[in-house]
Amino acid sequence: AGEGPPTRGSEPRRSMLRGLTTSIFRSTRQNLARTMATVAAPAPGSRPGKIEAWYYNDDGADQRLPHKYEPNRPVPLEKLTELGVIQWALDADKYEDDAELEAIREERGYSYKDVITVSPEKLPGYEEKIKSFFEEHIHTDEEIRYVLDGTGYFDVRDENDEWIRIFCGKGDMIVLPEGMYHRFTMDEQNYIKAMRLFVGEPVWTPYNRPQEDNPSRTKYVNAFLSGGENKAEPSEPAEKRPRVEEEEVAATTEGKTSTEA
Repeated sequence: AGEGPPTRGSEPRRSMLRGLTTSIFRSTRQNLARTMATVAAPAPGSRPGKIEAWYYNDDGADQRLPHKYEPNRPVPLEKLTELGVIQWALDADKYEDDAELEAIREERGYSYKDVITVSPEKLPGYEEKIKSFFEEHIHTDEEIRYVLDGTGYFDVRDENDEWIRIFCGKGDMIVLPEGMYHRFTMDEQNYIKAMRLFVGEPVWTPYNRPQEDNPSRTKYVNAFLSGGENKAEPSEPAEKRPRVEEEEVAATTEGKTSTEA
């Protein structure tokens, strides 16, 4: 027997159920994001950080410029949290003996640290190196940077594959999650001194986009992007975007070498 005509009120009920399902999915995804980004909460009274974010206007100008739309399209820090980005505002003047920093390291298992300086004076082949930093890539671990002096930009992709530019300055500590497409560039000051942290022995290898089959990318997408309306697709074929090889970067203040900023 065929189905009879819809009963009165069936459509409103279906609409209500769809809305409830969407709400439950959104709440579950946000809870999962918070779980994967478990952090030591910033201490009460921590100073406001310099971190701010906006959508990147890809107008072809120098990568070190702000690249803001007119009018600007600001991105709230809560949006970065939804994408898995974690940030703190710390006192960089006491980084060598900071109880708050040590609490974060202990909470998140950051056993390794070093300090690097990137500038034309410290980094041979500076212009070419900062172009290599600007290649879109992922890592198979978190990327953790604590800015001790100077400024710079991290660009990250949102759920619709748009670039968000994140400005970081002295005292800002930022964590980009494993598998997130991102890139880094200096700003017009051409100077940054930063602490790099890592769980265990550091592995600085970047994997250039596309990495859709990379387990770390899959992990990130499932945790943070599954509810996005538009799925991120590779912008160029793989053969046109070779993986950035590890490079020696003699750009430190403590006699170390580095493979990326």
